[in-house]
Amino acid sequence: MTESSEWLIYRGAGEPHDGIERLPSPPPWRDFTSRDAAGSGDGSEDRRLGAHRHLAELHRPGAEELEMINAALYLRRPLLVTGSPGAGKSTLAHSVAYELGLGNVLRWSIVSRSALQDGLYHYDAIARLQDVQIAAQGGFGSAAGSPGAVEGIGSYLRLGPLGTALLPSDTPRVLLIDELDKSDIDLPNDLLNVLEEGEFAIPELERVADRLPDGEAEVLTADGVKVRVRDGRVRCRAFPFVVLTSNGERDFPAPLMRRCIHLELGRPDHNRLATFVRAHLGDEAARAGDDLITRFLERSRSELLAADQLLNAIYLTDAAAPPSRDRLADLLVQRLDRPR
Repeated sequence: MTESSEWLIYRGAGEPHDGIERLPSPPPWRDFTSRDAAGSGDGSEDRRLGAHRHLAELHRPGAEELEMINAALYLRRPLLVTGSPGAGKSTLAHSVAYELGLGNVLRWSIVSRSALQDGLYHYDAIARLQDVQIAAQGGFGSAAGSPGAVEGIGSYLRLGPLGTALLPSDTPRVLLIDELDKSDIDLPNDLLNVLEEGEFAIPELERVADRLPDGEAEVLTADGVKVRVRDGRVRCRAFPFVVLTSNGERDFPAPLMRRCIHLELGRPDHNRLATFVRAHLGDEAARAGDDLITRFLERSRSELLAADQLLNAIYLTDAAAPPSRDRLADLLVQRLDRPR
């Protein structure tokens, strides 16, 4: 590493320049150029599992981790994965989908305002009302084929990630319900019936099912694919592989815990972190950043750190060659439980 500031793109000089042209390719986990323009892929496998995951193929999950994942697959029960930030909870869902060929992972990222309805479907009643009014002004009324007509009600409805996962199929979809502990107090209980029964109703379609051709409406999925829903109900054939993740910020109600297989991911060791780095950055970067991995592990004994902070530090200190490697690494790997 040279004592140079040439790696800086933004220099704070107050003068325009063409430095942006020297910006290198993004880290693999922040590279969105791999998204398939045709819509058959979203690049999430490379971002989650690592563009160099073939170099980490010798790593295998621990025995308990494998047993709990397979228990959830066999029993058709949701897998509740808890652990510290960056422990690999979300990656687990992508790993299962990739290895078993179950397609793109459906992801529902939970926030404090998330409700069960958000995961199941969204019905745009305002858009339909506007179309009905436009049709009436144009003299079409409610005739078949006119905007807002009953036959086209499905075009105003889109299934959410959970709703899409419950569509009937021969093989299960993988659904990631990420950071459930950030939800309000009601959502874990609201999920119980849907996860237990594997089906849900869409009242907007049920009310008009007898007026639809064969009782079916064509709706859009979370994948952007059109599917037909019959009699206003979605019923799975193969129960999806559902991964619920939590950073342990709250406890969940006993009825939810009873219906889940619980897996606690412990703090990763040196070998697992090195494998994680190799999968994303390659073998050479893992070797060059071995000392940073060691320091990360030492600090993580008393501080709350995330593995993606380690990735950021190894990528930037290797690719950018800043003047003070250790100082920059410490700036990027700051404790998450630091008092405010």
